[in-house]
Amino acid sequence: MMEQVVSIDEYLKEFPVSMQKLLQTMRNTIQAAAPEATERISYGMPCFYAKGNLVYFAVHKNHIGFYPSSSGISAFTNELKAYKYSKGAIQFPFDKPLPLALIKKIVEYRLQENFDKAAEKERKAQLRICKNGHQFYKSSDCPTCPICEKKNKSAQGFVEKLSAPATRALLNEGIKSLTQLAKYKEADILKLHGVGPSALPIMRKALKENGLTFKK
Repeated sequence: MMEQVVSIDEYLKEFPVSMQKLLQTMRNTIQAAAPEATERISYGMPCFYAKGNLVYFAVHKNHIGFYPSSSGISAFTNELKAYKYSKGAIQFPFDKPLPLALIKKIVEYRLQENFDKAAEKERKAQLRICKNGHQFYKSSDCPTCPICEKKNKSAQGFVEKLSAPATRALLNEGIKSLTQLAKYKEADILKLHGVGPSALPIMRKALKENGLTFKK
């Protein structure tokens, strides 16, 4: 029975030199395909880790077991017809050369899969819902809700597009936001001293951009 090992080097030393060479070849192939991966022993087997467990391998009586997860097998079933395999394991018999090119492809596939999953997980972790119910992905480039920011800029900027008399008229009436403006009828706004007909299209456009209209 194999003693408990803590590294792949120790695992390999448990076997005859000829087997060590075979396992080292497999190890080198995995390392070349996934240079980002770190080595560890997991479940008593050599394991390669990159954003999660990548692949395992282990020595059995008549074969080397290769464990690239179910996805790493289902993606290569056509190329695995010459080997025994199950949902999560592939058997590489000792009496056949290791299919190094295939192993490399499977490892690269699993590496990309792990990185894609990690990126999606990180992306979901950044998903935020602002107080107005808008979904956005928070980042250093987008720390606040871009929809609200756009509306706020539009809401704050519409007054600047009005003439000075029209601006004073709105402020004197206590109208400082588009939400407040939407509570008025167009006719009521036109009654304000300083507001002329040319101001209404500017107000209508600003209201429309923010999903609002004058009171009917």
